[in-house]
Amino acid sequence: MSILENFETWKDFLSNRLEQAQNQGMSQQTITNVAYEIGDYLAQSVDAKNEEQAVLRELWNAASEEEQHAIASAMVKLVQNK
Repeated sequence: MSILENFETWKDFLSNRLEQAQNQGMSQQTITNVAYEIGDYLAQSVDAKNEEQAVLRELWNAASEEEQHAIASAMVKLVQNK
């Protein structure tokens, strides 16, 4: 099973990667920028595997670049608070 198939598994994966990045001294701004790049890649290149991902893709594609950065920042906060 791919980590993308289950939204909770995906959030756990992101939470673990976030913790690793923070432990290696990556700044919050760099983390948010990486989240934006990942979000853009996923929206453009990866099929949604569940309803949550489909909604995120629709929001991402409807958003301006500034709003996409806000979505990426919110996703970081979501997994940071797990």
